[in-house]
Amino acid sequence: MEMYAITVGPIQENCYFLIGDHENDTIIFDPGEQAEDIIAAIEENELHPIAIVLTHAHYDHIGALETIREKYDVPVYQNPIEREWLLDPQLNGSAGNPNVPDVRLTKEADVFFEEMGPYEIGEFRFEMQHIPGHSPGSTVFIFRENGFAIVGDVIFKGSVGRSDLPGGSHTTLIEGIQKYIVTLPGETVLFPGHGDPTTVREEIYSNPYLNGATR
Repeated sequence: MEMYAITVGPIQENCYFLIGDHENDTIIFDPGEQAEDIIAAIEENELHPIAIVLTHAHYDHIGALETIREKYDVPVYQNPIEREWLLDPQLNGSAGNPNVPDVRLTKEADVFFEEMGPYEIGEFRFEMQHIPGHSPGSTVFIFRENGFAIVGDVIFKGSVGRSDLPGGSHTTLIEGIQKYIVTLPGETVLFPGHGDPTTVREEIYSNPYLNGATR
């Protein structure tokens, strides 16, 4: 299994390609913008997309979704709490944003994660946990056997997701991080929605939101 990422859009969102061992089967996490660059990465690396998975549905994580879904005819997986966000610029935060056009897809996701816990897509086996606070449906994807997690905008290197957006709660966010992220093995690599990867151990010791320096 390999991880490949490109950074897209005006606020530098990380679009991840999780590449399996079977014929380059690939899950695309959070195709945020610059569909042409995402397509170029797929073609240049001879990837075979089998699914698009969303950590959450803010506009900067879904802007290229429709183009990629249509080109490769792959299903979109999403937490149902935000099922209407793909269709509504007011909900996904693009409405009135001077940096981006309104993001309004023509249809909902294809598959909704009705329950958290173990899940499989093709050869990929992972654990999902719901950590709201940044957005109501924020979901992290934990690959315990492989030693990493895709965490969206829940936690970043040295910081955590903003909680001043609609449906946000800093208290709820920190509680979820403490329950589901901090308890992972220290060497677990965290791949966030923005910025560089980090590890659980590094964040326990250096993240001011987790070690008590910032409350």
